[in-house]
Amino acid sequence: MILTNEEPPHDHSHHEEHTHEDHDHHVHRHLSDIQKLIDQSDLSRRVKYNSKDMFMRLAEAEAKIHGTSIDKVIFHEVGAIDSIVDVIGAAIAFDYFKADMVLSSSVQVGGGFVKCAHGLIPVPAPSTLEILKGVPLKSGIVQFETTTPTGAAILAANVTQFTDEISFPIQKIGYGLGTKDFDIPNALRVYLIETQDMNQTEEQYLLETNIDDMNPELYGYVEEKLLDNGALDVFKTPIIMKKGRPAVKLSVLVDGSNEKKVTDILFQETTSLGLRKFNVEKVMLKREFLTLDTKYGTVSVKISYLSDSSKKYKAEYEDCKKAAIANQIPIAKVYREVDRLMQENL
Repeated sequence: MILTNEEPPHDHSHHEEHTHEDHDHHVHRHLSDIQKLIDQSDLSRRVKYNSKDMFMRLAEAEAKIHGTSIDKVIFHEVGAIDSIVDVIGAAIAFDYFKADMVLSSSVQVGGGFVKCAHGLIPVPAPSTLEILKGVPLKSGIVQFETTTPTGAAILAANVTQFTDEISFPIQKIGYGLGTKDFDIPNALRVYLIETQDMNQTEEQYLLETNIDDMNPELYGYVEEKLLDNGALDVFKTPIIMKKGRPAVKLSVLVDGSNEKKVTDILFQETTSLGLRKFNVEKVMLKREFLTLDTKYGTVSVKISYLSDSSKKYKAEYEDCKKAAIANQIPIAKVYREVDRLMQENL
């Protein structure tokens, strides 16, 4: 089963309808206040986790933009009750459908300017852009904000893949209508789909080069730069070249949109004079990321779905390492805490 968000605008209009004067009547909340409201509710554990994950994304974006810590972020529009209902309502809907995968069209962000707690700002709002970093966007369909930070967080936390292709059998269709009048329909369209094979297949490229004359210390730097610029995977294989020279075969997996950037980096940052390029078809399990609030801190967990509807998961190493160092405990203890929480919720 797939939920597919197909046509913009994604209208979460509570954010843009508030004027600057309205904020004086709002209850301004910190992330901890909202987490407490969620924890004290009688919602299911899965809905609570998803709701807090969405608010965590909002808090992380606001903290980065304002140069502060997450615990000092004050929610204005998204702290209002109606936006809390938006987030929790979305979490309840995703839990109800128990979709194996969630697809969305490219996100239409709109255009123009919007008035918020910090004054008049361009669309999309800085926090919306931060949350949707790496997500394909469209702009300018109307001179108005069509995707708010709240809507962006809902999409970022729940969408498995962003695509504008519709190549699947549609079973059911639902519509949600916004209250603003545009020159185009202000509607969110959702498709419900059922298919037998839920594995994702993508066409990608494998770039390879043999290097025998470069300082080995540079490989770590090159690898990080490649990954930061769109490489999906980077790996090194020890090989023996002609005349018995030891060398390294540097392999990079990349999609079409980032191929040129990755190729340029390989030529600029290594001693390579040429590359081999192969078309490869990558078959992937459906996956999603969950943010766990453990007693040792926040840990991201990657969940993947098998064809028999069972699941497997893996805690992100860097998060576990950070938690272990911060709490001065063995890293294995953090992993055990993640296992305990995941067993309660899978």
